[in-house]
Amino acid sequence: MTETLFGGPSLPPAYPERAAWGTAQKLRAWQSEAMEKYFAEAPRDFLAVATPGAGKTTFALHIATELIARGTINRVTIVTPTDHLKRQWADAAARVGISIDPNFKNADGRHGRGFIGVAVTYAQVASKPMLHRAKTEAARTLVIMDEIHHGGDALSWGDGIREAFDPAARRLALTGTPFRSDTAAIPFVEYTEDRDGIRRSRADYSYGYGEALKDHVVRPVMFMAYSGQMRWRTSAGEEMAATLGAPVTKDITSQAWRTALNPAGEWIPAVLAAADKRLAEVRRAVPDAGGLVIATDHEDARAYAGQLKKITGESPTVILSDDAKASDKIDSFSAGEKRWMVAVRMVSEGVDVPRLAVGVYATSTATPLFFAQAVGRFVRARKRGETASIFLPSVPNLMELANQLELERDHALDRPDKDPDGFIEDSEMEEANREEKASDTLEKFKFEALESQASFDKVLFDGGEFGTGGEIGSDDELDFLGIPGLLDAEQVGVLLRQRQEDQQTRRRGRASAAPEPEAPAAVDHRMLMDLRHELAKNVSAWSARSGMPHGMVHSELRRICGGPAVAQANEPQLQQRLKKLQDWFLGRK
Repeated sequence: MTETLFGGPSLPPAYPERAAWGTAQKLRAWQSEAMEKYFAEAPRDFLAVATPGAGKTTFALHIATELIARGTINRVTIVTPTDHLKRQWADAAARVGISIDPNFKNADGRHGRGFIGVAVTYAQVASKPMLHRAKTEAARTLVIMDEIHHGGDALSWGDGIREAFDPAARRLALTGTPFRSDTAAIPFVEYTEDRDGIRRSRADYSYGYGEALKDHVVRPVMFMAYSGQMRWRTSAGEEMAATLGAPVTKDITSQAWRTALNPAGEWIPAVLAAADKRLAEVRRAVPDAGGLVIATDHEDARAYAGQLKKITGESPTVILSDDAKASDKIDSFSAGEKRWMVAVRMVSEGVDVPRLAVGVYATSTATPLFFAQAVGRFVRARKRGETASIFLPSVPNLMELANQLELERDHALDRPDKDPDGFIEDSEMEEANREEKASDTLEKFKFEALESQASFDKVLFDGGEFGTGGEIGSDDELDFLGIPGLLDAEQVGVLLRQRQEDQQTRRRGRASAAPEPEAPAAVDHRMLMDLRHELAKNVSAWSARSGMPHGMVHSELRRICGGPAVAQANEPQLQQRLKKLQDWFLGRK
């Protein structure tokens, strides 16, 4: 190895001509192949699309190291979506001998002495494009644009980036997620017309999740879907009830989903507890495995953190977008062994915490872009056999995205603005990410979440669905929560099929042993609703007196009295639970 003028190790000057591919710094096969294509073509612009966790940073920095060694460039500018990623890139660059200043501010004018370049954000460039153009023109500059789709976030951003980096000697664009669903052109991305006359982005090299999974570069992902009964009151005062994931209108699905995510209900605590059980199982084989809850807003994040503390006895790390210490907290969590981190969206993209193995998707954001970014936080493999488990609401949008994890997408310019599948547009998601408090507050007054209960639905893996559903804490749920934490993708598939067959066998046995049901009597739905309301009030009162969470009270009543969840319970079962609660209030066991 030779030494660079920046004091760190470099690749041989003739790389890759004289170096065996895959031998330099233990490059992965896709990185070697992409580098070979890059240096064979010597392009000014190059777009690499690689699945999260595949190693885009390593690939880009090896390109930079070799271009410096050849004298092609003598300055590097790295553009990222967030401040945290600036530091992450600078740290990674330092490990290969490239000194990058992540603390450069536009007001500084020049980067610090001893640095070959800077790491900046897209917003930073867009606010002073001529400053960055002058810096680009002043040297032979390589511009690395991480998550290049952010170049289309706003017209001013795209214009600014194009203005700033048009003079660059080389431009390397990277993305690890499906391109945005809007039709704003992304700077320095080539678009070609397909047979239907639609202009689509053209990647110079692509490496999808399916390929990476076969190469054992990323972890297999199991999606643990949870359903349940939801009840809420609309702005018109009408009480509504629905099963999460049932075939209903988009509005009802959305409101049921929001009811499930309400921290005051029973759905979230039950799912968090299930996710922690899964994490405990994974930590048997991977002792430092961690979990991440992705929340919608600050209020929910703090509430979820409080619930996790009750479940685990340990305060989770909470990452909020307005916290000046957020980057330090992420770094500390990444290097430590704490069980859980709770974040508001900002950890969904690019942030590298390799020990994350269990996630809870507790946000109502449902774009393909955001979903892929969120899943990408869990797929980075450190050693062969590590698995990822992501818990999510059983709603159609998310089920479709989970089943299409391996789908590769290009950015299309010639499409209607509105997505016919009903996904929130990426531009709308970006606006939501800014967390406008007034809008959040107004939205929360449009309906009132009244009650939510969770039940295990199924596991989604490799395009298939496994499990026959089950109550929280049932064997049907524990069969899947207890899957070992170290398994190859092939082993995961085999074990999931086996667990499903076991459940189907158990169900057939129960069905054959059950007596022939009698014809059902007429049911007074108003009376049942009144009984459920009365039970909910009494459960809340007992929870306040005893300190026992609502979900545990309901579970204990079901354990003692028998019967299904409240939403499916009949009149005698509800009456029996009310009587048991009355006994508790009177001090009778």
